[in-house]
Amino acid sequence: MATTLAKKPGVKSPAAPPRSIVEVEHLRHWFGSATRRGSPVLDDVNLTLCEGEIVGLLGRSGSGKSTLLRSIAGLITPDEGEVKFHREADTGQAVMAPDIAMVFQTFALFPWLTVLENVELGLEARGVAAELRRERAIAAIDLIGLDGFENAYPKELSGGMRQRVGLARAIVVDPTLLLLDEPFSALDVLTAETLRTDLLDLWFEGRMPIKAMLIVTHNIEEAVLMCDRILVFSANPGRVAAEIRVELPHPRERLDPAFRQLVDDIYARMTARPATAIPSRDGPFPGSGITMMLPRVSTNSLSGLLEEVEGPPFGGKASLSDLADAADLEVDELLPIAESLQLLGFAELSGADFMLTAAGRHYVDADVDARKALFATALLAHVPLAGHIRRILDERAKKTAPARRFRDELEDHMSEEYADETLRTVTLWGRYAEIFAFDEDDDLFSLEDPQ
Repeated sequence: MATTLAKKPGVKSPAAPPRSIVEVEHLRHWFGSATRRGSPVLDDVNLTLCEGEIVGLLGRSGSGKSTLLRSIAGLITPDEGEVKFHREADTGQAVMAPDIAMVFQTFALFPWLTVLENVELGLEARGVAAELRRERAIAAIDLIGLDGFENAYPKELSGGMRQRVGLARAIVVDPTLLLLDEPFSALDVLTAETLRTDLLDLWFEGRMPIKAMLIVTHNIEEAVLMCDRILVFSANPGRVAAEIRVELPHPRERLDPAFRQLVDDIYARMTARPATAIPSRDGPFPGSGITMMLPRVSTNSLSGLLEEVEGPPFGGKASLSDLADAADLEVDELLPIAESLQLLGFAELSGADFMLTAAGRHYVDADVDARKALFATALLAHVPLAGHIRRILDERAKKTAPARRFRDELEDHMSEEYADETLRTVTLWGRYAEIFAFDEDDDLFSLEDPQ
């Protein structure tokens, strides 16, 4: 979709050094209180955002992107490190009261207020006189394309229109920095594309007071479409694993070979395996042995991706970007499935390419019972926790074991949340493979109906 562009007023020429708007230095944050710290969320994160930039924070769930955004917004206080800001009118001295606005993923509108009243809220909180705030709110509503809906309530609006209200509420306070936390992820594809394009139009035409934008996204194509720089985050804990400059001119086209190559390069960075033989905490499955963290991925998703890649047009091999488009999956959904299949030996990831192994193709061609047998063999061979549970059950006279026993083992090495997710995943996979049974009411593993 084409975008009308103009030189953005107020942005310095390329020869002049860019003005820093926000600097994040050695920021660290942990789950839990200061006295009982749990797993680290962010570890030694450094970021400089300059005037005239759109910067994207790209990574998987749990990599701390939203935590960083909220730290910059002042909504949470990091445990260590510093967030420093600079105003346009000062001499470069850091200040701690910047003009920041934030657009949330879930609209965050007050349902009992009209569009106009929702947009006026920030101005009212700043003590702006009623007549002036009404004038500014109407201007912001017109700017983002909701003229005529000033007196409508959120329930009367579509998702895209509600997100436009959130955008109007953000820009009406004339912020220097706009923070966006997955602003398009709750919208359908066409609505998201329209709103994304309209936002870029406003930015390049210089019709907003904003000097820089920082956007959290799970969508690689969205990041390449919008951003001047992309910071790729690793997880557990969140760190800046790579910084990628996007030199493509606007408007950017998804079918441009240079665009596709950059998307593939980012996929390759996000799927790169650690060089060590033992999985590290920066790898796709942090931990080792029975304490390897597993993502919440269903067996239906695993089978579905294998079938998608084996069928036309892929024939057993696909680039991750093409596969994401074909399966309508974002990177945060696609990579855990692809990496789980790699763990189980059904597929291989090589850079930005995903290909089925002989075992994966055999699985696709098999009937239901044969698939279960193949999955059971792979699970016991490649997922130590599954083999550990089965071994304990085999050794016990009653052939039962409480799930709490395994949950406690996991919690010695990871947070309660990750332990629960890992055990739920191995339980789901083990029940499908029929290597053990599980009674949810009693929270009990057994060999009641093993193979």
